[in-house]
Amino acid sequence: MVAVADINAQGGAETVRMIERAGGDALFCETDVSSEPSVQHAISTAVSHFGGLDVLYNNAGGSSRNDGSVVSATIDEFWRVMRVDLFGTWLCCRFGIPEIIKRGGGSVVNTVSHVALVGMRNMSAYSAAKGGIAALTRATAVEFGEQGVRVNAIAPSITRTERVLRALEGQPAVQSLASRHLVGLGEPQHVAHAALYLASAESGVVTGHILSVDSGVTIT
Repeated sequence: MVAVADINAQGGAETVRMIERAGGDALFCETDVSSEPSVQHAISTAVSHFGGLDVLYNNAGGSSRNDGSVVSATIDEFWRVMRVDLFGTWLCCRFGIPEIIKRGGGSVVNTVSHVALVGMRNMSAYSAAKGGIAALTRATAVEFGEQGVRVNAIAPSITRTERVLRALEGQPAVQSLASRHLVGLGEPQHVAHAALYLASAESGVVTGHILSVDSGVTIT
C-alpha cells in the first residue's frame, strides 16, 4: 500500500497505475512539499485511506542550471531548492513522524546526494540544501529513536533518469563526473533497492546513516 505524493498530477497518476498493474494498492495525492497545508493534507489523506503510516520516503527535489558558486547562483534558485529539497523534507517529517509513532515505529528515508558528502563546483545552493537534509537525518534519528522511528538517507550520484540524461547533454562538467563512476552510472532500481532496504525490517538497527549509492564516485 503506497500513497504517492507528487506536484506533477500526470506523473503521480501514472505511478499509481504502475503500482496497481503490479498488483499493489496505491493512492495519489497532488502535493506541493514546500506548502505546509499541502503536506498536511497529503499525510492525513494517506493515513485516513490506509489506516496509518509506517514508512515515509522523501524524494522530492532536484538541481537546475540556475545554480552556481555562492557568487554566481541566482538568489531565486537558492530559495527554490531550499524550499523544495530541505524545507519540503522538514515538513514531511514534521507531519509524518507523529503518524509513524502512532503505529509503534517505522522508517523515514530521505534523499540527499553525493554533493552532500563531497565538494562540487557550481552547485552551492543544491549542496547546501542536500547537506542540510543529511544533518536533519542525523538529528531526527537521535530525537525519535527511542520512539521506534529510524531515520536514514540515500545519497545517489548520477542516476540514469530521463531528466538526468538530458542534463548530461552538452555539460562537460557533468560528463566528467560521470566518467568517475567506478562501476558505471546508477539505474533508478539501484536507488529503489536501497530505499526498500532502509524501509524494511532488514535494516532494523540502522539509523542516522547516509547510504551512498554512487558507483564509488565519492571515493574517486
